[in-house]
Amino acid sequence: MKLYSADQVREFDRQTMDEIGIPGIVLMENAGVAATNLFCAHFVDVFPGPVVVLAGKGNNGGDGYVMARHLLNRGWQVVTLILAESEAISGDAAHNLRALIACGGVVEFCPEETSLDLALESLNVRVIIDALFGTGLSSPVRGHYARAIDWINGKGYPVFSVDIPSGIDATNGRVLGRAVKAKETVTFAVGKVGQVLAPGCEYVGRLHVADIGIPPQVTSRGRGVVFVEAAEASALFPMRPFAGHKGTFGHLVVVGGSKGKSGAAAMTAEGALRSGAGLVTVACPAGIHDILETKLTEAMTVSLPDAAGSLDLRAYDDIKRLWRQKQALALGPGLGLSEGGAALAGCIVRDCPLPLVVDADGINVLCDQKDLLSARPAGTTVLTPHSGEMSRLTGVPVSEIEADRVGVAGDFAKKYGVVLVLKGARTVIASPDGDLFINSTGNPGLATGGMGDVLTGVISGLLVQGLPPLEAAVLGVFWHGCAADDLGQVQGNAGMTATDLLRQLPLTRHQILT
Repeated sequence: MKLYSADQVREFDRQTMDEIGIPGIVLMENAGVAATNLFCAHFVDVFPGPVVVLAGKGNNGGDGYVMARHLLNRGWQVVTLILAESEAISGDAAHNLRALIACGGVVEFCPEETSLDLALESLNVRVIIDALFGTGLSSPVRGHYARAIDWINGKGYPVFSVDIPSGIDATNGRVLGRAVKAKETVTFAVGKVGQVLAPGCEYVGRLHVADIGIPPQVTSRGRGVVFVEAAEASALFPMRPFAGHKGTFGHLVVVGGSKGKSGAAAMTAEGALRSGAGLVTVACPAGIHDILETKLTEAMTVSLPDAAGSLDLRAYDDIKRLWRQKQALALGPGLGLSEGGAALAGCIVRDCPLPLVVDADGINVLCDQKDLLSARPAGTTVLTPHSGEMSRLTGVPVSEIEADRVGVAGDFAKKYGVVLVLKGARTVIASPDGDLFINSTGNPGLATGGMGDVLTGVISGLLVQGLPPLEAAVLGVFWHGCAADDLGQVQGNAGMTATDLLRQLPLTRHQILT
């Protein structure tokens, strides 16, 4: 599914009205009818209500007036509370308000907190329609609008939000002071980015996209963000030819591990094997080689010169020999933060001709060597930072990154020519060409040690099987999160471990593809 920002949606509306010639009042009627149909389908068990429509003075309120009229005509008991004076309503919304009243609709105007409180006290309600604010909201909710949202959330009745839960920023998913918690949300024409990003996605409930007559030639002009679901991900899995052998499915080199961090390199190696890679070799310090030999049964290991339990430049020539006739290299899991490790990582990023996946300590040691990324061919390097690592890479505070995950990821990917995987709730994947993806899978069970190392292995394993870096990142993130979701259905989200996830990966792949 393609997603768009609030500005893009406004432009779609303008083009539809000004260039195509479809009047705004027609779009509003179509929106109200589509929303009414969905409402009736999902709340048939509470017919005939009563239903309360809480509406604002703008076009979102106008959609609510259309809904109230059509629900009334279908036999529902409807009361509409408008949080404004009647004189404040204009344009298409005013036209539909007059039509609602002419059809016998019960309408009360509540322009301030006192009148709103009096109206709310006398209401009988079984379901609430939220039509207070649409996708144009960009400032904090205040006054009696905030009071109305508190009332909606405090009643415990099911809520149907029109276009977006009121109080959510449609572009970035931020809660603007407070927001309606919906059970169902109908959005119009296209999905909005803020409806799937955290924390906004926690308020949307089930999201439905309704056609309101905006032509495809209009929406196709906008470069959207892809929301990655099973349909998009399943098409990316590499083929497994009947006559294939371990050489067919590629050979990965993992450079990492240090004293106290052998598990990170092991998790990456096993993640690659579980993703279908044919062969994996882990290049590690001599001091932990025997530990990794014990941990890893299916992967090969190579002992490299050791500097106090970490790799340094003395290992570089051996690593160059190792990457010959291999298909990808994973750099960083458990590498450590020594000066020697940083120098080694810089040389690998500078010289390695293979696609690279850089994670964990590999990212941390590159914070002062980011220009090395720009020197590589665009799109051949995958970086997988969480917000803390992204903050160290960019110098941008974590709070600012979390407030604009899509923008920060997209800008960095274009500036440095990398495929960026910004991990977190609703991971964002960005390409150097400006392509943007938001992942739909994953849960809090992933918030434990080793999960990122497994993801590095999965993405790297897909690379050696022939997927381009961007596709490997998109599929790897979806598959990794989907495996966690499958596990969560069985054992819950607490206590999930990276080894649990490793065992689940092949099962989840099979379920996605069948």
